[in-house]
Amino acid sequence: MIDELVSDIEERFGELERELADPAVIADRARFAQVSRAYRDLERPAKLAAEYRRTADDVAGARELLAEDGDDPELRALLSSARERLSSLEHEIRLAMVEPDPNDAKNVIVEIRPGTGGEEASLWAGDLYRMLTRYAERLRFEVEPLSIGEGSYTFAVKGDGAYSVFKFEGGTHRVQRVPQTESQGRIHTSTATVAALPEAEDVEVEIDPADLQIDVYRSSGPGGQSVNTTDSAVRVTHRPTGMVVSMQDEKSQLQNRERALRVLRARLYERARAQQQAAVAANRQAQVGTGERAEKIRTYNFPDRRVKDHRVNLLSHDLDGILMGDLEQFTAALQDQEKRQTLAEQPLG
Repeated sequence: MIDELVSDIEERFGELERELADPAVIADRARFAQVSRAYRDLERPAKLAAEYRRTADDVAGARELLAEDGDDPELRALLSSARERLSSLEHEIRLAMVEPDPNDAKNVIVEIRPGTGGEEASLWAGDLYRMLTRYAERLRFEVEPLSIGEGSYTFAVKGDGAYSVFKFEGGTHRVQRVPQTESQGRIHTSTATVAALPEAEDVEVEIDPADLQIDVYRSSGPGGQSVNTTDSAVRVTHRPTGMVVSMQDEKSQLQNRERALRVLRARLYERARAQQQAAVAANRQAQVGTGERAEKIRTYNFPDRRVKDHRVNLLSHDLDGILMGDLEQFTAALQDQEKRQTLAEQPLG
């Protein structure tokens, strides 16, 4: 019943308010951060619950007046409007209370790879890298490059809720534009793939060292030019799955090894999560696909200066702003769609 849900929200929100004022909680930084996050998560449902109470009182009051004074057109119109709002609020409250993805608060590792389109696909991957890192900076997240080169980009985005934002960027991004190398002015279609992986903690993914093959080699730059004279580059192969991660950006072999293990851990975590939650198809391969042009989540059309997200059928004509990292409208629409889908699959009582 909605009334029970509203009561639960009010009671829990009151508890959180009292905890935030408790000196013992304030003195405990970890506890205070946890309570503050819970308070923020419940703030909107609490506001909706308060409005629900007021609207329910309006409905009850209008009914009493109609019973006493007979049929009053203005009063009947007020009752009808209040009933409609009450029904809308019930849906909004249920939607606001949908349980978030448990990984939403995590940091995220993003991998960008060229898809179809040759050299233009590599250039497009670089554009996506700049777009996504600018978006992270707009949201005041920390960006940590992990491996950059040859048209491929791997980086971490750190901050509370990073995965809840960047998980929606996973998939094939299609671009339609005239490449700089095209002398005839013909429009080409190219793609790049993005995988967004929640960064796993050591305790969440246990990697048996015996399952790893670790090779070291000399880092090299464009054209085979030696970057340094030591064997600092690292290639880690996870034998049970065949996953391979290579890192060479750091001069320290130890740093490259640690970065490779972070990426491997994230891939293994996502793989295990996908197997456990096959219904939501959240695995890395489902995000990336094959990079074919038909497998797109978003199309960036340069001649018409527009961007369309095919998952929510949202069209924007601000191509330049989007490439500068203004992606909030897409994230908001996709987060709303996710909540609605979750609500439909698991209706609250």
